[in-house]
Amino acid sequence: MATPLMPKATAVWLVENTTLSFEQIATFCGLHLLEIQAIADGEVAAGMVGRDPIVNGELTKEEIARCEADSTAHLRLLTHDRPQPAPRAGGPRYTPVAKRQDRPDAIAWLLKSHPELQDAQIAKLVGSTKSTIQAVRDRTHWNTPNIKPRDPITLGLCSLRDLNAALDKARRKAAREESAKKKAAAMSTVDHAPTDIDPSEAEQPAIKE
Repeated sequence: MATPLMPKATAVWLVENTTLSFEQIATFCGLHLLEIQAIADGEVAAGMVGRDPIVNGELTKEEIARCEADSTAHLRLLTHDRPQPAPRAGGPRYTPVAKRQDRPDAIAWLLKSHPELQDAQIAKLVGSTKSTIQAVRDRTHWNTPNIKPRDPITLGLCSLRDLNAALDKARRKAAREESAKKKAAAMSTVDHAPTDIDPSEAEQPAIKE
């Protein structure tokens, strides 16, 4: 399903300026329902300027009014023939300059709360590098005395959906590795299991009468 160009900023505007349900906003913006709840509670995207989807040609007032009158209705994104911006190539997530100072705190929180995440996953979530993550882990980061673990979702560095996706991937990998270890251990046990015949008895020559 197509989503607005700036989903989180659009969600902020819809929460502040309409009576749409959180579920309707979440579906339209491609965000998790809990993330919309957090936006409404001021826990996520605090201070973010909302993006008006009407001014930006993504919704009409009539469409919003239609869905406000029917909580089961879904907002329909307006489509245009103008070229859409090309998706950004893979790599670390871009982090606004104003939030870059928060990344070590977010890294510290992820290392403490979700040790199952790989460094590459953390780097992608908060737009950092593996060397910075290692420095935070080893406490060799230049700002170590001032680093305090803080939730990256609250800091606006990643979405709840992205974090959950990374955790699911890490847990699936851990489960596969654990299954492989158990299988290898079981095979090793079978290989070393004692046989029913004593080899020393099997090698003894028959006694002639």
